[in-house]
Amino acid sequence: MTTTPYSLTAHLRSEIAKVIDAEGGWIGFDRYMALALYTPGLGYYANDGVIFSQMPAAGQHGASAGGGDFVTAPEMSPLFGQTLARQVAQALQRTQTDEIWEFGAGSGALALQLLDALQALGQPVRRYTIVDVSGSLRARQQATLAGHAARVGWATALPDALRGVVLGNEVLDAMPVKLLARLGGRWFERGVALASDPTGLAWQDRPTALRPPLAIGGAHDYLTEIHPQAEAFVATLADKLTAGAVFLIDYGFPEAEYYHPQRSMGTVMCHRAHRADPDPLAEPGLKDITAHVNFTGIALAAQDAGLNVLGYCTQARFLMNCGLVDLLGSAGLPERANAQRLIMEHEMGELFKVIGLCRGEPWDAIGFAQGDRTHTL
Repeated sequence: MTTTPYSLTAHLRSEIAKVIDAEGGWIGFDRYMALALYTPGLGYYANDGVIFSQMPAAGQHGASAGGGDFVTAPEMSPLFGQTLARQVAQALQRTQTDEIWEFGAGSGALALQLLDALQALGQPVRRYTIVDVSGSLRARQQATLAGHAARVGWATALPDALRGVVLGNEVLDAMPVKLLARLGGRWFERGVALASDPTGLAWQDRPTALRPPLAIGGAHDYLTEIHPQAEAFVATLADKLTAGAVFLIDYGFPEAEYYHPQRSMGTVMCHRAHRADPDPLAEPGLKDITAHVNFTGIALAAQDAGLNVLGYCTQARFLMNCGLVDLLGSAGLPERANAQRLIMEHEMGELFKVIGLCRGEPWDAIGFAQGDRTHTL
């Protein structure tokens, strides 16, 4: 039996409604986001829909010819992984490890780029482990990485201890967040309840003792997020990392920018067919739901768990520090055009950031050689 988009989202709404009913008629947005993204067989990252694609052609505003809802840096250009490989190679050498762990590997494009590039650099990798909750994506990753099958493995959970270089490209933004709303001077947690309208779901606010990590200036109404799950993930990762380094790449801000008084509508956004919309309650299971990353919270969670910060900078600066400009010089014109989107300020260059963490004494990571913004965290 073929599952249509309508039946998938209707089925998922029904499952979400059962959870809401079982939990007393209301769930926090973080619970809703987890269900919408990860419910087995139905959630956005757990069904068989096409998620990742190549960048739409110039002038094309809908989905690309290959389908998909959004494009990540490795799909945009193989030079992303080839450049990142230089930082990974240095990290493997400095930490005297020979394993890579990648979270949320998507199509497997980044893993392929890294393994090919590290091989060309003469940097041995004994094992490349992908940690991914999506069974459908795992099949795609296995096909992509067939040429490296002897070194690639998959895991659904972390071991008690791990050594190596840990990577996460656009992983933190997909972790469920709590929504906090200041209305009329009072703070509420925004959650989801049942409704009689066609979606069957509605926003509902409840008083809360939760607060953003910074006081928000002004008396105006204000909507924002806090990130306990992402921070807990980093703390768990830090607890298990006995030797190595971590590089997390995502869109976001340091705390002072994240909770700026003018950022009063929050950062939660949905993506489908290369279009963005602000309504996560509509069509669950058919679109991505994300929130920007509070990199200060990530750094503090890591430090509290015993890691040190290697650096923090924009993606543009990180890639240029790692030699992207040199690689562009030998690339063809179409490849240069795509790769430039990685560093252009109005594309991914400024909004996306990279944070590096390590176990033990920090060392001079090449990705943060210039333009380090650790002081802003």
